[in-house]
Parts: sequence; structure tokens; C-alpha cells
Amino acid sequence: MTCIKNSAAVLAALVVLAGGPALAAGLTVQEQQLVQAAAAEEARSLQLLETLVNINSGTLNKPGVEEVGRRMQAELKALDFEVRWVPMHEVDRAGHLVAVHRGSGKGKRMLLIGHLDTVFEPDSPFQKYVRRGDLAEGPGVNDMKGGLVIMVAALRAMQAAGTLKDADITIVLTGDEERGGRPLSVSRAELIDAAKASDMALEFEGLAQENGKDMASIARRSSTDWTLTVTAKSGHSSGVFNDTVGYGAAYELARIVDAFRKEAREPNATFNVGYMLAGTAAAPNDSDTGGVATGKTNIIPAQAVARGDLRTLSNAQTQSVRAKMRAIVAQPLNGASASIAFDDGYPAMAPSEASRQLLGRLNEVNRDLGLELMAELDPLKRGAGDIGFVGDIVPGLIGFGAAGSGAHAPGETMDLSSIDRQTRRAALFMSRMARP
Repeated sequence: MTCIKNSAAVLAALVVLAGGPALAAGLTVQEQQLVQAAAAEEARSLQLLETLVNINSGTLNKPGVEEVGRRMQAELKALDFEVRWVPMHEVDRAGHLVAVHRGSGKGKRMLLIGHLDTVFEPDSPFQKYVRRGDLAEGPGVNDMKGGLVIMVAALRAMQAAGTLKDADITIVLTGDEERGGRPLSVSRAELIDAAKASDMALEFEGLAQENGKDMASIARRSSTDWTLTVTAKSGHSSGVFNDTVGYGAAYELARIVDAFRKEAREPNATFNVGYMLAGTAAAPNDSDTGGVATGKTNIIPAQAVARGDLRTLSNAQTQSVRAKMRAIVAQPLNGASASIAFDDGYPAMAPSEASRQLLGRLNEVNRDLGLELMAELDPLKRGAGDIGFVGDIVPGLIGFGAAGSGAHAPGETMDLSSIDRQTRRAALFMSRMARP
């Protein structure tokens, strides 16, 4: 047995020295160079991260989004990408950055997905990058300027090691992921077209972690909003419940939302009620954060409104739950009528065997880098994202960005130690996918 093990070790060393494929647990000479090049990017990545975070790119701050786009354009042009800016005036947003690298045409055609904007507009008090040891704090540092930095660093490492030249890669960086311009059929057209010309998608949003372990995501739930509107006969409160007047708008609203809870639920699907209004008059405010309801205790409510969201694991489930909700709305109490409308929100990326196979390939990378294998994250623990628009077109993986916490809130942080790990992961995975 000892002799066999020693022979295997010698063979492995000879294969590595020859530059050919390594044995199962090793890297080729070129891949070792790739890993070293990825590690060498860390200092530059930290500087780029600080630069990007200190540019306010709240979704509605169009000049700021454009400036982050220009910085990324310069980075990608230096890597021989053909880069273009796609204005989104039609949907009142800044625009998107689309970059294409033409390789050998023999490997997987990869679509890299990210976004330039953050939730922090110029009026937010949270504006500056601050480093505290291995933690960085700043607007969008984790969601997802850290991911932009890792994407660039991985591509630069690939160029340095000679693996980028054969890679067929399209990058779509949207400028409005946090507040998608409507209609989404316009604002996501470039992304969908890119997916149709690709074999797989990699999303560079934040790395998920559980109990200190890196987790992989092969699915994202959908996110759509719904509006329930109720009208009813009004009158003196003494007549409520009788056959002439009926039950009023408040009871009908309560009946519907409680029936949603009891009758429309499915595994992996959730629907939240964000706010409810009922009274003689009821109307949402312009910012959609609530509204105003007026009335008196002795007047039967004539109007009611509720707003909420729906999240599902597949687009088929979206239709199923919506059908159940519509059926409930269509059975009004006496004296009332109701309607429900759904917006064109973010679709789901359902888990698939093809995406699970990509995770298997990623875990081969983890093994060869000496990293722990990544288990699948429960999709209920991940919000919606741009990859959902292409989930029915190509398989994909989510979470090539940075580890961190507190996204979408002041104090958002990023674990700077995740930059090197994620850069190595992404660079090696993409290099292997680019092979014939």
C-alpha cells in the first residue's frame, strides 16, 4: 500500500510539472498561476471597492449610477471586452452596462450578472466607506459593489494566467436592480437577450453564509406586489349585516386577507400584507408606504385597500397562487365587490438539475482550492434578483459576490477576507467552464 501511495504522489507531481491535467485533488500548473494571480489582486480590489462605494449610486441618482458604470467600463475595456452603455430613458432609469468578451467558441458561454445601483439615495445619511480591520462599512459595500470588485479581480486573474483569452463571456450590469424601471419588459430586455445567447448564468450578488460556512444558491424566489381594492354599500352602522346594506368594505377586506392565509398557501410560497386601509374613503399615498382612511364609527365603510407582496419558488407556482387569490376575491360578501391586481415583478429562478450540476462543478473547484464544499441554501432565505429573469432560459449559480451583513440598511458591512476566497473561486470556476 505504501508503495502505491508514493507512486501516485510522484505521478501527480510529474503531471503538474508537465502542465497537464492534475489528479482529482490538484491543480494544473496554469491553474496554480491563476490562483496566485487572484491572490495578487487583493490590494487593488480594496482600492477599487473604496472608490466605488464612495460614489453614490442610489437607483434614482442617474449621474451616480452612470459614474459607477464608467468606472466598470474602464476596467472591462482593459480586459479586451467590447463595452457599451444602454440608456434607459424610456423607463426613467440611468441605464445598463453590457460587455462582451469573445473567446474560442468552444467552452460554455457565460453570462455574468450584477448591478451598479444601491438602495441608498443621495439624501441618505449613510454615504461613506469606512474600514475597520477585516470589515468594511458603506452604502452598497456588500450589495453589491463588493461583487463588482470580485468580478473584475477574477477576470484580471484569468487574463494574467492566460485563461481569459478563450472564454466567451457576456456581462450585464443593470442600473436599476433595486428599483426596476417599468415596464420590466423594457428594462430587462438586454439581460434576457444575453441569456438567450448563453449556456449558463453566474450572479455576483452577495455570498450566503450559515453558521460561518459558505453556502451555494441555485434558486431565488420571485417577488411581485399585489393591490386589493374593495368597494361596498355605505350607510348607517345600525344597518350593517342586513340584506339591504350588507357587510361593508372593512369586513370584505378582512375576509379576503384571512382567506388568503387559510386557502392560498403552498410550500415555499409566501404572501405578506404590507398595509390595510378601510373607511368611508381609503387611498394609498404617492410613495406607496401607506395611505389615509377616513370615517366614523357610525358609518359603514365604503372603501378599503390592501397592498402586499407574493414570493414563490417557480413561475408556475406564481400563477397557481395568483389563481387561488383571484378565486377568493371573486366570492364577495353581500353588498361588496373586490378586485386584485398583480404587478410585473421579479420572476423566480426555480432549482433545477442543470443548476445543481453547475454546483457540482463549483464544489470540484472548492475541493481543489482546499475550501469546504458548499451546501445548497434554502431558497426561502434568499430574496429576488435579476437572475430570476433568465432562470427559465439558462441554469445558473448565485452568490459569487462578497460575504457581509446588513444589506439595505445603514451600517451595511462586508467581510474583506472574502474577497480573495471569492476571487479564486470565480476565476477557477470560469476558467474551467471556458474549456472545450
